[in-house]
This record gives sequence, C-alpha cells and structure tokens, in this order.
Amino acid sequence: MRAVVQRVSNASVEVTGQTIGKIDNGLVVLLGIEQIDNEDDAAWLVSKIMKLRIFPDEEKNMNLSLTDISGELMLVSQFTLHAKTKKGNRPSFIQAAAPECAEKLYNKTKSLFTDQLGRRLKCGKFGADMNISIINNGPVTILIDTQNKE
Repeated sequence: MRAVVQRVSNASVEVTGQTIGKIDNGLVVLLGIEQIDNEDDAAWLVSKIMKLRIFPDEEKNMNLSLTDISGELMLVSQFTLHAKTKKGNRPSFIQAAAPECAEKLYNKTKSLFTDQLGRRLKCGKFGADMNISIINNGPVTILIDTQNKE
C-alpha cells in the first residue's frame, strides 16, 4: 500500500458535481493498493498514520498526532500511486490491485481508521472520477509505502 498523507487546513471531495465529503483541520490520505498488499499492511499503515506526529504543538514543533488534536481524516482511493514510468511516457498500472480486490482492502482500511478515530471518517467514492480540493497546511506531505517500512 502506498499512501500520500497531507496535513490540511481543509479539504473536500466531489463526485459528479456534488460534495460527498469535507473536513477541516486534519489529514487527507490518498491510498494506492498494490496486488501484493494484505490486511496486515492495512493495519500497519493505519497505526503508522494515526501516530504520526506532524501537527504543531504550542511551540510550533511537529509533536502532535491526529488523535492529539482531535483532527479529521479523509481517505481517498488512488490507484495511480502505483504508476510505473520507467519505459515510455504512458504510465503502467500493472502493479495496482484489481478493482474488486482493492475495494475490499480499501474498505478494511476505512474500517480500521474508523475504529482508531472512534468516529466515521470522510471518504471519496471508490472507483469514481473525483475532484479533490486540498489546502495543504505547512505544507506537510508524507509518503508511506508498506512494502518499504522505513
């Protein structure tokens, strides 16, 4: 699984002209699921994101987690995070999981985030063409890959 985690002041997701999710202070997680990913990867990723200390404390140091600030979270599926661009100019998405497998793991990840947050999170619509508006705060953007746990 690959996740692009962005600290945001606010964000929204729109499908066919209608806003289906909106958050204020928190995180947007763009999530790409690969063929080899499994539920253990989802659990590790959710735990890592929930514990990331990327919000400022009183002294403006990044010392607080999403939980510490009672922040909101938006999860959006994005298979293009697994694009391969080595050959030619058209990206290959052969490593991305098939939609039916990816959707199951996306839903599991959504459930794990809900359990950790203690409330529902906002989400994009799996497989839909979406417009995402993000006001990145900082800017802070973190890339996490479960196949390269650094």
